[in-house]
Amino acid sequence: MSVGIQKWECVVKIGEIAIALRTDNQRFLEALSQRYAGFHSSSQPDVVLDFDLTDNGPVSDDDVRVRRDGKDWLFERGDFQARWDPLTGRGLVRQNPNPYALDSVLRILHSLVLTARGGFLLHAASAICDGQAYLFSGVSGAGKTTIARLAPDSVTLLTDEISYVRPNPAGYLAHGTPFAGELAKAGENAVAPVSALFFLEKGPDNRVDDLPSAEAVRRLMRNILFFAEDRELVEKLLATACNFVEKVPVRRLTFYPDSRVWDEIRNFESVPIHA
Repeated sequence: MSVGIQKWECVVKIGEIAIALRTDNQRFLEALSQRYAGFHSSSQPDVVLDFDLTDNGPVSDDDVRVRRDGKDWLFERGDFQARWDPLTGRGLVRQNPNPYALDSVLRILHSLVLTARGGFLLHAASAICDGQAYLFSGVSGAGKTTIARLAPDSVTLLTDEISYVRPNPAGYLAHGTPFAGELAKAGENAVAPVSALFFLEKGPDNRVDDLPSAEAVRRLMRNILFFAEDRELVEKLLATACNFVEKVPVRRLTFYPDSRVWDEIRNFESVPIHA
């Protein structure tokens, strides 16, 4: 008589997407549960990922490759291989036991689902202040983590690294994510309407300046996380970026790294903006 392999799972919900993580390795499941604490969910999963753990392949900073194979998507890097069927939501991930690899798989998967739904993952810090979400993007070293560190206690940090943005009838919403940057701290599992996107630059004082729409779209596209070799989705993403810039104020925030920058953030709508 054959005996089935025991499977354990936890469901992790980031934004509006619930993903069941299934494994026959209880120690790995415990590591996942700890890694994504605060994002556990009892929701019916939209996606189910089964794991085939291997000791092969160290943690890798190699470029990831994401491509279609028939109806499936394939994700590949030195430390993982994944196949996911977007029609059934089922996928199989072969990776080493390091959660760093799974972080990358989840980011890729969320980027694909969000793009199809008119949203995106953005290389940006984000936070909720006075009930509104603010996004802070820019090149490495521009100050995303600094802005997060300077936030007053009343501000809810959604992430200092990867922001989750999705459309709603009134505009866009920003959700917290567990994807941490230099702060090494997961964001809060919270959501709020996006009030503004700031592209950061450091300077001798604090000021907010307008960005022409074309420049705002270009900067936004450069900072969206997207990995797939797929022209149709790239065109969809460009349309989303244009729509976002039409609906959400996008500004350049030059700031000196002290807490007074948050007064500028709160008051930016009263600053005269000239096209």
